[in-house]
Order: sequence, then structure tokens, then C-alpha cells
Amino acid sequence: MSVELERKYAELAVAEATELLKIDSPTGYTTKAAEHVKARFTDLGYKAGITVKGGVIVDLGGVDDWGGLLLEAHTDTLGLMVCEIKGSGRLRVTNLGGLHAQSTEGANVRVITRDGRVYSGTVQLCNASSHVNRNFNDEKRNYDNMEVVLDENVYSKEDTAALGIRNGDLVCLDPKTVVTDNGYIKSRFLDDKLQVGTLIAYAKYLKDAGTAPIRHTLVHVTVYEEVGHGGAASVPTGVTEAISVDMGCVGDGLECNERKVSICAKDSGGPYSYELTTRLINAAEKCGADYAVDIYPMYGSDVETTLSSGHDVRHGLIGPGVYASHGYERSHIDGVYNTLKLIDAFNEKQ
Repeated sequence: MSVELERKYAELAVAEATELLKIDSPTGYTTKAAEHVKARFTDLGYKAGITVKGGVIVDLGGVDDWGGLLLEAHTDTLGLMVCEIKGSGRLRVTNLGGLHAQSTEGANVRVITRDGRVYSGTVQLCNASSHVNRNFNDEKRNYDNMEVVLDENVYSKEDTAALGIRNGDLVCLDPKTVVTDNGYIKSRFLDDKLQVGTLIAYAKYLKDAGTAPIRHTLVHVTVYEEVGHGGAASVPTGVTEAISVDMGCVGDGLECNERKVSICAKDSGGPYSYELTTRLINAAEKCGADYAVDIYPMYGSDVETTLSSGHDVRHGLIGPGVYASHGYERSHIDGVYNTLKLIDAFNEKQ
């Protein structure tokens, strides 16, 4: 291509992700985030639309000679929902997706009512003062033993109800996004907003190069991945291969770290397409991307949902390494850059 895939596109991906992370989008409350994503692609000159379900479909161009490629990422995140206003005026909550209670302790939150009012608060252990609670260290951190303490003068169920708060209201966690001078990005919900930013940056790279991908390439930014059915619909006609661009796992027993792109061979849903995974590995070797091949013991992806819903495609999973998944996550610009290089190299005739 006329424009080299430079590191500046990884920097753009981080910048795009940082903006998207400012928009609350727990599963089920994703309209504003989807509209933002659609606008970013249309600003680049691409045709993009929002599905009935609420996801974003983007056509990056290319030809159908050897089957379309669908790149899937998701903009929905973990979150909480009010399930009881307690007699104290505090809130009992239930999780949206796999958000573990212990990772929410001390998190600042925004409670969003159905009529658009927003109240701040904090997730705390019940009886959270260690100078009062003799069992503080031994208390189990679960959703029956934790609560949202509102930053309002409320001392009864009636006080809180008078604010317009009710069961089913969303509770959004502050992502606490930080980008360090040496390239680390720390935040809740890098899964998967960092990869949505990566796909926007890839589209910008194509636009700067003044070309379309060699094969017909589409993007689906889904909105229900965290509860298991994000990629179950809206697969465009002609797609023969689908790749989830999601987080790579970092932890004991795995080769990936935050500066690599991970290629997943198998997760809890079974093996990914052997043929497609092999081609991803070959593409990584060809372009010099720093990569790891790993097996994720507890993981499921959009593209597995695409297959289980009946679509006849080959499937794969890639993404930059992310540490402390579903908690306060950390990745690195190098991992993003290696992911971009892999996407570009894979999207050539092999």
C-alpha cells in the first residue's frame, strides 16, 4: 500500500479507545456508544449502519472473489443493575456479565435512571468501616454482602425512591483510564473498547492508503457480547470467515503478555478453525508481529456465538494481551500495534 502501517495508527487506536471509554455502555445500555462508533466510521467515509439489535455494521470495501471477512469486536461492557432499594436507602445490585463482586469494591459508579437522571455513588462492603466491623477482613465479597452507597442524603427506601431510582436502573463503573508515557494503557473495559479503537484505526489506515482491503472486509461492533449473544446475528451475505478481535489473555501458563498479539487456538467453547488459525500464525510470521499462540481456559467470544447460531463460516480469535481481565485491566500500545499488523497481513491473499 502507499501508506505504511506505522506505529501512529496504534497511537490512534489508543486515543479512539480512550474516547469510547468515556461513554458508559454496560450490556443493554449501548445506544450512545454505538452511535459514537458509527459516527467515527462514517466520518472516515465508510458506510455504516446500526442493526435492530443495536450493533454497528461497517463495510470497509474490497471484492468477494474469495469470500468476505468479518471482523467482530464489542462495545458493550460489564456493569451492574439495581435489584433492590434497601431499607437504609442503599442499593443492592446484580452483575451484568462476568463482573466479580470483589473487583468492584471501592469503585466509583454512576446510577442512571430511566428518565436520564444520574447519581454518583460507591460500591462498598456492607458495614465497610474497618474500625467498626470486627469481621472486615473475613467478610465474603459477593453481591449479597455489598451495596452501592449513594452520594445523596438518603437514609430510607423512601428517600432513595424519591430520587427516581428504581429496580432495573443501570449502575456504571468509572473506568479510571490512564495512559502512561511508556505506552501502557490501564482501564476497566479495555475488553473490548481497546479493540473497537483498533478497528477504527485500521479503517483510518486504509483510508490514508487510498485503497480498500484485498478481500471484501466488514466490521461488526456488537453490543451483547458480555452476556453471550453479541455475534449471533447480522452476518452479511458472502462472509466465509469471521474473526473476533478481542482481548488476549495474560496469566500463569500462557505465553502472551501485554505487548504481544495473541492468537487463540482453543477456549472453553472448543478449538478455533485449524485452517484459519494456521493462516493467522503464518501471517504473523510474515509481517514480523510479536505474537503468542495460547489456549484460554475460561473464555468465550462473539465469533463462537456466530457459529452456534448457525452461520457457516471459519472462525478465529486474536487480540492484544490484556492483564487482569474483567478487573482493572492493562495492555500496551505494542500489543495494539502487533494486532494491527496481523489484521493487515492476514487480509492479503495467502
